[in-house]
Amino acid sequence: MRMPILVSLPHAGLKIAHEVADICVLTDEQTAKDSDEGASEIYNIAEEVEEYATTDIARAIVDLNRAPDDFRPDGVVKTVTCWNDPVYGEPLSEKKIKLLLDKYYYPYHEKLKSLSEKVLLGIDCHTMAAKGPPLSPDTGEERPYICLSNGGHTCPDPWFELMARCFENSFGYNISINYPFKGGYIIRSHKTELPWIQIEFSRADFMNKDEKRKRLLKALREWCGYM
Repeated sequence: MRMPILVSLPHAGLKIAHEVADICVLTDEQTAKDSDEGASEIYNIAEEVEEYATTDIARAIVDLNRAPDDFRPDGVVKTVTCWNDPVYGEPLSEKKIKLLLDKYYYPYHEKLKSLSEKVLLGIDCHTMAAKGPPLSPDTGEERPYICLSNGGHTCPDPWFELMARCFENSFGYNISINYPFKGGYIIRSHKTELPWIQIEFSRADFMNKDEKRKRLLKALREWCGYM
């Protein structure tokens, strides 16, 4: 029986959209470093949950976890990555930015809305650099192994507290709550449709990806068993 959960995996993609491929100057390594490396393996649980959404477009091209009007350098359509690597060899036109948003950004968010009807909970799934990158509020700081976020009370407190306990039972670690991330745009903007939680796994080598996946599933199954 599938768990009544919607999994969102917005940053696992590595593809450079063909609309901007001719002016993108990122190397494959830079694109991967800005993405959620390992996320596609850790969160490979589509067969275990009721609904699943992801994209193949790289975070460096369209960041689905930013507000559509966030045009900071590391915003929704980036000029630099979180590592301060330039994305383009020339400025993007407003027309090209609109095209990227219309083709890749808005459809993802509409999909999340459409998938929310048959589930209890949405989980926005990420991995994070072991230390804060240059364009982050915790630059250079060692990050916890696992962070759960419910920014803006995107989930009932008892549900969130239960999820933290289930993760601690499964992983054997104290779980960081809302640090270094309080929860991004996805869980905040979709909380009126469905309760949401954000999960971040450190890319530090504290256990391999397969083990992270197994223990993730154990935690989610335990949580569902109480609901």
